[in-house]
Amino acid sequence: MSDPMAEIKASFFIECDELLESLQDGLQLMDEGEADSETVNVVFRAVHSIKGGAGAFGLDDLVKFAHRFETAMDDVRSDKLEATHDVLKLFFQCGDILADLVREARENEPHDPSRTAQVLTEIDSLLGSSAEDEDEEEVEFQPMTLSLDLPGIDADPIPASEPSYTIVFEPENELYSLGNEPLFLLRALRELGDMHVTCETKSLPDLDQLSAEIGTMIWTIQLTTSEGEAAIKEVFDFVDGICRLEITENSPAMASLLPDLDLAPDLAPELPPLPMPAAAENPSVETPFVAPEKSSPPSPPATDAKPAQATPSQDTKPAPKASGAATAPRATVRVDLHRIDRLVNLVGEIVINQAMLTQSVEEAGLPPNSTVRTGLEEFLQLTRDIQESVMMIRAQPVKSLFQRMGRIVRESSADIGKDVRLKTEGENTEVDKTVIERLADPLTHMIRNAVDHGLESNAEREASGKSAAGNVHLTAMHRSGRVVIEVSDDGAGINREKVHQIAVEKGLVPPELQLTDTEIDNLLFLPGFSTAKEVSNLSGRGVGMDVVRSAIQALGGRISITSERGKGTTFSISLPLTLAVLDGMIISVAKETLVVPLNSILETLTLTPSDLLEFGPETHVVNIRNTFVPLLDLGAELGYREPLSDYSGTVVLLIMQEDGSRAAVVVDAIEDQRQVVIKGLQDSYGRVPGIAAATILGDGKIALILDPVDLITQSSGRTRPMSNLEKIAG
Repeated sequence: MSDPMAEIKASFFIECDELLESLQDGLQLMDEGEADSETVNVVFRAVHSIKGGAGAFGLDDLVKFAHRFETAMDDVRSDKLEATHDVLKLFFQCGDILADLVREARENEPHDPSRTAQVLTEIDSLLGSSAEDEDEEEVEFQPMTLSLDLPGIDADPIPASEPSYTIVFEPENELYSLGNEPLFLLRALRELGDMHVTCETKSLPDLDQLSAEIGTMIWTIQLTTSEGEAAIKEVFDFVDGICRLEITENSPAMASLLPDLDLAPDLAPELPPLPMPAAAENPSVETPFVAPEKSSPPSPPATDAKPAQATPSQDTKPAPKASGAATAPRATVRVDLHRIDRLVNLVGEIVINQAMLTQSVEEAGLPPNSTVRTGLEEFLQLTRDIQESVMMIRAQPVKSLFQRMGRIVRESSADIGKDVRLKTEGENTEVDKTVIERLADPLTHMIRNAVDHGLESNAEREASGKSAAGNVHLTAMHRSGRVVIEVSDDGAGINREKVHQIAVEKGLVPPELQLTDTEIDNLLFLPGFSTAKEVSNLSGRGVGMDVVRSAIQALGGRISITSERGKGTTFSISLPLTLAVLDGMIISVAKETLVVPLNSILETLTLTPSDLLEFGPETHVVNIRNTFVPLLDLGAELGYREPLSDYSGTVVLLIMQEDGSRAAVVVDAIEDQRQVVIKGLQDSYGRVPGIAAATILGDGKIALILDPVDLITQSSGRTRPMSNLEKIAG
């Protein structure tokens, strides 16, 4: 039997990820100068919600740090502290540490206080108060039995020298279901002045009928404050619409009677471990609250109204998007990833079976207008719709990955003393979750490479007329059925003379070899290549871009470089949308059946003698609309046969590479166009040049799926038979 508390705790950690994402978004907007007061509130409420949920599970280290961070954000929110660039740098660091503490709590790892000590000291210095001593008094979260004696609200009589108010607060069921905690609101009220609280519990059910998401208690609060009614309403802004709230200013005569109110004694020692049913027997009990001087609430235990299920709505309204447009929340269901993987595999089998049925119908020779063919076409469309829907379930925005890169930039730039800003675009671009997970390591290395190698030092940038702060851009977009992710910087660009010299010194290329700019740039991907003068935490060990390229190629992707001296460098990664199914063109070469991804084919052509031109003793080029494109014989490149003696009348596929260059690939015939299920070969055979994966065709045969761009890169380009070459040589 599963542990319900474990499930609630797991849900809390999932919600923490969402809250941390919201926190990073808000800080980014604040750093860019585009934030309003609601953005600041979103950040504050994210930290507050994490703290509240963490307290319910006794995660003291997380609560302690979140409390100090929350205090600093509260000062920004109340205009006591200006959110300058330096302050926001500290807040970003606090967000990173908060994420680490959440991870440690999730994985039950011990916390090293020395990792947070310096940041806490900086926060204390920022606040200009002895926050550490205050924290020791306020944030000591010990497991406790919840009683109606909720510590935190002062029970002293209220002086009548200031305006007083009567507040009736009745939470609705939705307030609890969203994870809000009335105790926090009462403590916030305590900050406004002196108050006396009475809790009405006549509707409280017996213990076996209690529900964490059903409200049964009503609070009547007598508050004396000079802040005014607007300040009181602001305390309840986060739960507006999900509670009954009545605020009435007391007349002077009524205020004079308030000091004579008798306060109920402390009932907690007399109550059982869960005192609510006992209180229900005495519905007129007045519950006094005793608070420390500052508000730093110990969070209630997990047996209370589910504070552990922290959501972005806890003590808050849904965070607005950057555009400010409000959107209605959608119902969501969390599903284990393994179940989705199984669903993806089953869809793949459906695609294979559909292809087999199509093959059988073709062999049976049924007419196109037959009932069977019509039904099969409908089945094909349904299969495609199901496949696309399942892929959408697995698809996730790259936003979480991009936010991780923000931390990499901050830590890397701090290590080497550079001021670097990360700018992101296309964060909502969706890609298969598996691709995102496996892209994290290579993208991390590329970001560090941009910070360490791409950008100059602050002094060098100023000397060259640039801003002292360097910029790294991270963008994602959909292009031609693939996902393109670019990492660019505005640094000095690639010093190609230096790169070529280092490659020669390391024996990676012969010194007499003449290379183009693109070929020199690609030297960066050679194993063992490094331009770093010294070994550091970031670079210099010669293990780098070759590993990045291997990781990208393992995902069926490609990476290219463009650079302009003095203006910067861009690394472009092209990846498939999914690693499960693709649209392919079925071709035959030397009686072998192969699959070419459809998104890599620009067009198909049949060659005429006038299209072909000889280019050297071994190769041909093709004239396509007054543009010369190299000709590649696929059968010869794969070793199936010798090059043809005559290419007139042959079919070619015009393939586009990432850098815009093209190649005409000769095939024997085009058989069909269909969806195919990708079956990886990496685990069994390693990486095979020019081969991306394999698939099962409708007749049950296995066909290789080509990687056209890699095939072109690795090609010899020979399009003449050996016998002709021997004749020329003779």
